[in-house]
Amino acid sequence: MANTYFTQDHEWLRVEGGVATVGITDYAQEQLGDLVFVELPEIGRKLAKGDTAVVVESVKAASDVYAPVDGEITEANTSLSSDPSLVNSAATGDGWLWKMKLSNESQLASLMDEAAYKAHIG
Repeated sequence: MANTYFTQDHEWLRVEGGVATVGITDYAQEQLGDLVFVELPEIGRKLAKGDTAVVVESVKAASDVYAPVDGEITEANTSLSSDPSLVNSAATGDGWLWKMKLSNESQLASLMDEAAYKAHIG
């Protein structure tokens, strides 16, 4: 069964079998507005918690999306290359950004669950 975690920077990650699927939250995509471009990460790239993993561009601004934990990119959502609006229409579903093999699962303890995240965004 997958566990879902959230960051203060509005990323979500769903962890199953030591692999995290990462995206931005509905709240984040609403704040950004319509996405027009997603710069996907390179497969095999190693990330440390807090590293910029992806850049998303909307009609309002460009924003960095950060690695919520340490790990290695195993997959990028290539569907976003031709249809970045998937992030707007399905941020926590088909609009995921990348998958990564976790290096240190103990880092998950520093992230929020859904109730804590909802309190965070008010």
